[in-house]
Amino acid sequence: MLRGPEIPDYVRGMMVYVPGKPIEEVRRELGIKDEIIKLASNENPLGPSPLALEAMRRALPELHRYPDGGGFYLRKAIAERFKLGMERVILGNGSTDIIEMIARAHLADGDEAVFSQQSFVMYPIAVASVNGRGVAVPATADRRHDLDAMAAAIGPKTKLVYIANPSNPTGTYVTRTEMDRFLDRIPENVLVAVDEAYHEYVEPGDYPDCLDDVRAGRNVIVLRTFSKIYGLAGIRAGYAFASEETIANLNQIRSPFNISHLAQVAGLAALEDEPWAARCRAQNIAELAFLHAELGRRKIAHTPSVANFILIEPGRDIQPLFLDLQKRGVIIRPMGGPGLANCARVTVGTRAENIRLLQALDDLLAADRK
Repeated sequence: MLRGPEIPDYVRGMMVYVPGKPIEEVRRELGIKDEIIKLASNENPLGPSPLALEAMRRALPELHRYPDGGGFYLRKAIAERFKLGMERVILGNGSTDIIEMIARAHLADGDEAVFSQQSFVMYPIAVASVNGRGVAVPATADRRHDLDAMAAAIGPKTKLVYIANPSNPTGTYVTRTEMDRFLDRIPENVLVAVDEAYHEYVEPGDYPDCLDDVRAGRNVIVLRTFSKIYGLAGIRAGYAFASEETIANLNQIRSPFNISHLAQVAGLAALEDEPWAARCRAQNIAELAFLHAELGRRKIAHTPSVANFILIEPGRDIQPLFLDLQKRGVIIRPMGGPGLANCARVTVGTRAENIRLLQALDDLLAADRK
């Protein structure tokens, strides 16, 4: 029997990211002919920025050309919007690409990265992929980052900290005061990656804009994305801000042409589509409040969120509930792991989608009580 190539043990032992099921896959698997609503992947229910769609249509005849490898015009527009030099901006194939770049640039065998146990699953995956050691710090009782415990977990081998703010999948956030106290305790040789993928949705005034920390010269890199409020998850466009030195280090290991031409032109147009971003934000604020109220009225346990999703804990095994909801044409994202057993993450949808979710939950949970 032919023996395959040797694979390092750390690769064999890696966790695999499992994406939310696409609508067409659920339709094919279950033979559902009615409309299916997907509330599993924190996507924008109102769709893409119209300006971005038009920009991509205009760019289609250019697809035989390679994209601009440095993303000059998009980086320039981002730099001008946020009043930072272009040399402090990097683009990625979604912000997950940048999460991985950060790990590759800063970690070697056995180096440590600290993150919250109840935050984005791509952090431990990125760390494991370079044979780093992930240090997962338990969250607080209310599912927030325990920044004091995370600071205490930093040791001689720590090179990197990931903070999701707001955090995915919990929807909780770190305040300005908490962030300042944390950053004041961090050694100069440790890079703090603040993942702000959902920052446009946040209302509370004590939420920190960590671009201020980049401008202040702190050892911070801030990640953002066009996937969420601009509705461009399908084209994969993310970006980050940091010091010139940190961005130069990331460019050393960045794949050539890591962001497509369509992603660049769409991102450039989306930046100008402030009316669309404002509409999506207002819709999310209203529907998030609606879901909080309706879940509370039904006494369905949930974690208060500031993002475009809510973590629910319906009080029954989550996998059967997930499958039962799928049969009714509603896709959610079951969770697992420490503190998240029998929880699910639910995207904030349109009013019609949210009502359909609640009605399906009513039917299924009422059947449990019989």
